[in-house]
Amino acid sequence: MNVRFQNIEVQQFVERFKTDSTMLRSRVGTIRPVNEFVDFRRVSKPNSMNEVQKRVTYNLAYFSANYLIVFAMLSVYSLLKNWLLLFVLVFVSASLYGINYLKGADLNLGFARLTTSQLYVGLLVIALPLGFFASIFSTVLWLLGAACVTIIGHAAIMEKPIESAFSEEAV
Repeated sequence: MNVRFQNIEVQQFVERFKTDSTMLRSRVGTIRPVNEFVDFRRVSKPNSMNEVQKRVTYNLAYFSANYLIVFAMLSVYSLLKNWLLLFVLVFVSASLYGINYLKGADLNLGFARLTTSQLYVGLLVIALPLGFFASIFSTVLWLLGAACVTIIGHAAIMEKPIESAFSEEAV
């Protein structure tokens, strides 16, 4: 009976992996080339807020995969600049994996027996102060601010390609 449940879990994992990999392939397929993403000939100052809104709306959709890469690069940069936060994230991830690996069973250390709920509370008691000490909130706020300024700034100064103007007139 236990083998059957594990087989179903493996099948669900494989199906989810297939759908996630298909989604990732489609997202990777929409990445624009670097020379198009950083085309200095298309950089100009917008004339009005209406034009800024049109550019941002268009460019956020057009360069969405590139902006996701920019956000990921800023995230990696912020973690490399804050080693304690990186340690806390790895520690919490490994601890959650270890607790889930027990599958509800108690952890027997020989001198103590800890339940799953005690392990979660212990992790919370350890991770919360470490997270505050690692300045997780200031890092998240910096990341959001840097990403918004970079992405929206890029989207606002990049003109739409000429082809898009022709496709709008045809509609």
